[in-house]
Formats: sequence, structure tokens, C-alpha cells
Amino acid sequence: MRAIRIARPARRRHRLEPPVLRADGRLDARDAAAARRIAARLNEGRDAAQAQPVGAGEVTALAVLDAILHRVVEREVAAGRANLAGAATAARRHVGADAVAEVGRAWRRDFGDGATERGPAGPRLLAELLVLAALNEDAAAATVRELVDDRPMRDGSRYEPVVLAAEAALGGRAPRAPGAVPAAAAGPHLPLPAQLREPMIHAPGSLLDQLRWIRDHWVDLVAADAALFERLNLALDVLAEEARALELRSRHFGGPLPVETPDYSGLDPEHEAFSADTEWMPRVVLMAKSTYVWLEQLARRFERPVSNLADVPDEELDRLAHLGVTGIWLIGLWQRSRASAEVKRRRGDADAVASAYSIDEYRIADDLGGEAAFEALKWRAWERGIRIAADMVPNHMGLDSRWVIEHPEWFISRPDSPYPAYSFNGPDLSSDPGVEITLEDHYGDSSDAAVVFRRRDRGSGEQRFIYHGNDGTSFPWNDTAQLDYLRADVREAVIQTILGVARRSPIIRFDAAMVLARRHIR
Repeated sequence: MRAIRIARPARRRHRLEPPVLRADGRLDARDAAAARRIAARLNEGRDAAQAQPVGAGEVTALAVLDAILHRVVEREVAAGRANLAGAATAARRHVGADAVAEVGRAWRRDFGDGATERGPAGPRLLAELLVLAALNEDAAAATVRELVDDRPMRDGSRYEPVVLAAEAALGGRAPRAPGAVPAAAAGPHLPLPAQLREPMIHAPGSLLDQLRWIRDHWVDLVAADAALFERLNLALDVLAEEARALELRSRHFGGPLPVETPDYSGLDPEHEAFSADTEWMPRVVLMAKSTYVWLEQLARRFERPVSNLADVPDEELDRLAHLGVTGIWLIGLWQRSRASAEVKRRRGDADAVASAYSIDEYRIADDLGGEAAFEALKWRAWERGIRIAADMVPNHMGLDSRWVIEHPEWFISRPDSPYPAYSFNGPDLSSDPGVEITLEDHYGDSSDAAVVFRRRDRGSGEQRFIYHGNDGTSFPWNDTAQLDYLRADVREAVIQTILGVARRSPIIRFDAAMVLARRHIR
């Protein structure tokens, strides 16, 4: 699969050497991490100059567009509709052999790596020149043009006359009318130079729209090549995510976002299969209690120690039953993350406890008296017609939970940091000697939401950058780790956890229940 050649002047100007870029000066469109590193380098001087920033999606899209246009050239040559050797000969005849040779030297100076033929411009070099010229005319790629900038060649050689002569020999650039739909693939009977400009003619203002147009109209070209199709979809995903983030930043936090209408037609129907429980469920009167706060309040009111669940006075249960309460939702029953409390304390809250939803394990917390104390309270409440409700959080665990320590593969992660500017030099939040867990440094000074944290295995040195929990409606919760529901073993582990909660509690409150639906995962 083709990898785009990055202009040597841009590589020098922005220090795009390994590991930022491949040693041969090329970028593979699959390498989203390299695209992020390149975008970060390009942006280093743009903030001070108040220039428009570059997104990793634009870098990825440029690489994909380059690969697609080269595939168009290959197809037209293979089909006999484009004679590149004849076009090169025509250019030499029209502009002069010396001028063509000069252009070849200029291209090798700015883009070559020794792999493309030397000497007079032949078919392979002409293919590079044709695609390069088309990319440089794309107004939607203006922010990343310097990666493929052909202006030094225009200034220092007869590049433009050579390209125009070759294009004329291939049939010219005459485009199809904007908005016209090609009958198939990349437009039969359209000259190669015009085909190379079709995406920008039909979607002139947006790389995202150009790639969507290619996906919709050049179906035969991209769908027949799984690797190319994968890269196209990757670029579309990254561009769409960046556009959504930009929209969010341009509005007040929590403000409305553009409505999206997903298509679920490819999913199997899901039929509700809840038990009716009509003898009690419609009449539940549920009272929520933050468990630790409630125990403290009870101790003050009754002027005696109420240190765990077994100590809840019968008088309190009688009072709630008399009021008509038939369910008590105890928030924060489970063993919580130690790191969650540590993060809050380091942020300045000396009295903070861990979040009720940053869970270490689904067992009743030790300082609430454990399982025995819970069972004692549950049965005393049941004698008074009160059911105990418990939380279950389907989509995440605490960032230092047993699952993170023992099954890091169960969480959404990547081997490299998603943002080049992220750093992980803070304190180790893990209580396990074999694993180090560190938050992203910018979370500490509130300058970033910190999308991932770093988990490092002390024995093997393996690093994973694990995504913090997020239900898709807000920013990440920085004391949690997001489960990967695409894995069957994760789905099974969550199912067994739900059953374990159900055996303890007749009422379960699912935090962000929609994450259990296949449509939400999609």
C-alpha cells in the first residue's frame, strides 16, 4: 500500500525525522499516531503566529487522498486508458528533453528517496508529478499543503509546463459538471487528469466531504481494496471526531451538538424481555442514600456509633417503613478505588473519599462491614417490606481496579499516547507492586481533560494507554478505565458481575444503562 511522500523542505523545517516520520520520509495512512505527531510538530509555531491549526485528521486525509489518486492512475494505466510513457514523450517533445530532465532532478531533490527511476521522466515519475499537482490545487488541503508543497519546484524548474504538456497528452483536465454523479467507479470516459481532480470539484471546501464523495462514488475503486478501504474509513472517523470536538469547543460546555441520525438497520432486532414483577415494582417508593453520609447522620441522630451497615438502627428502618418507603438505594456500597481518593486529595480536597463509581471490586466495602453486614441490614429491612437497591456501573471500573491490574486487555487502550503533547510524570497511583499507574500531567493543572492514563507493567515494561471511562455524553471521568465491549470475554465478565449484584440485591440501578445496548456500542 502506497505511503505518501512528505516534502523534504517540510521535513527539515518541522524536524520530521524518526520516530515522528518513517526513515524514508513517507507517511502510511494507517499510522494515526504518526499523523498526530506530525500535526503536533506543524502546530508548534502556529499558535504564536495565530495561524489555523492542523488536525491529525487532515494529515491522515491527505495521505489517504494521495493513495487513492495513485490507485486511480494505476487503474487507468492497467485499463489502457492512460498512456504515461506516451505522455512523457509528448512532454519532452513539447517542452524539451532538458526541461523534463530538470523537473525530474527537482522532484528527486524535494521528494525522492532513490526508489523512483532516475534519468529522463518516465511513467513512474510522471505518475508522481500528476498526483502531486492535483494535491497542490486542492483548496481544502491548504492547512497541510506544505507537506506536499510543489512551489519550490515551480520556482526552480520547468515543472508546470511539463505537467501541463503531459496532462494535455492524456486528455486534459476538463471536469465533469459539479454535482453530476458518475455512472461507475471514477467516471468512465473522463481523462485521467480530470479524474484526479473530481473529488475537489464535487466537494471543494472539505477533505471530509471529498473522502465521503470518493466512498460514495468511487465504490469499485476503494471497495475492491480492503487495505485502502480501511485507510479511507480511518481518515473519515478521525476527521469526523475532530469536527465534532471543534463544534463542542465553539459552544458553551454542555451546549447542544448537531443532531446525528445513526443507521441501525444492520443490527438484529432486540426484544424487551423484562419480567413484569407487577406485584411489587409499580409500587416501589425508592429513597436514595449516600451510604457513608447516611451512616454519619444516623450516628449523630441516635448518638451512638453507626460504623457499618450492620449498625443501622432498627428505629430508622421502622421510621422509613412508616413513611411508606419500600426501597432504599444505597449509593456507594462497593469496594472503591484507592487511587480515586488519592487523585482528589492531590487536587486539594483533603477530606475527599473515593468516588462511589470508581470501583475496585464488586464486593461490599470493607469499611462498611463487608458482605456479612450488608446481609444483616438487607434482611432486617426485608422484614419491614423494604428492598435494598444497589448500583452497577457497566462501562468502567476504577483506574487501579483488580481488572486493570489483572486484565488490562479488557479495557480500551492503545500502545502509544493518543496525543503527542501528553506526558505521564506524576505519582504512581497503583497499590500493586507489579504495575505502575500514572495520570496525564495536564489533568493536575486543569489544562486538559486527560483522555487516557498510562499503565506500565514493571516486569515486562509493557505500556498501555488506557482510556478513562466515558458514557458518550460528557468528558472523561479521570478515576476510571473504560471497558472494551467489543471483546466477548469482557461482555461475559460484566454479565457475571451483574448476576452477582442481582443475587445480593433485588433492585439494581444501572449507572448509564444505555451502555449495555448494542446500539450504544455501535
